[in-house]
Amino acid sequence: MINFFSVAAIIVSYFLGNLSPAILIGRAMGVDIRKEGSGNAGTTNVLRTLGKKAAVATLAIDILKGVAGVLLGRYIGGQELAMVCGMAAFAGHIWPLAFGFRGGKGIATAFGVAVTLQPAFGLIELAIAGIFFLLSKRVSVGSLTAAVLLPLVAYWTLPQFLPWGVVMAAIVLYKHRKNITRLIKGEEPKVSFKK
Repeated sequence: MINFFSVAAIIVSYFLGNLSPAILIGRAMGVDIRKEGSGNAGTTNVLRTLGKKAAVATLAIDILKGVAGVLLGRYIGGQELAMVCGMAAFAGHIWPLAFGFRGGKGIATAFGVAVTLQPAFGLIELAIAGIFFLLSKRVSVGSLTAAVLLPLVAYWTLPQFLPWGVVMAAIVLYKHRKNITRLIKGEEPKVSFKK
């Protein structure tokens, strides 16, 4: 049932998603992360541009945004609202009003949403992403594979999320369109942890 508290929870979740550690940490270090490296306000670009500590902080906060959105929705209105609030946090990360609608690609926040809605859902997605990352040494390959399989994993573990899962997967694929082009051309860089 839609009521004031449900709408408020969705709005709050969206603005939780607006909190961009990549942009804020970058600014604190005198860098506009959206003008460096790939230009993406996400963990991989932070790792390449600002280093491991900044990347770990970015990853953790981006995951927690998804977790917080789901928990808020669940507290206010149960699992159905939790899914909507999780998607609101995911959308807020990708299209943050606070930063001119230029955010990240949503992978970490999507994981936070998935693992909080249903642990098996999130952990299977994490395993898929991890395996394909290790095989390819490219974060984008892990992310894209997990996105492609997300609706199928949702169907197995959390069927009621399937429509949202299709939308989430489509958005992730769209946000990775430049990565897909680079992969096709053989130009997508690998991640190095030696620096």
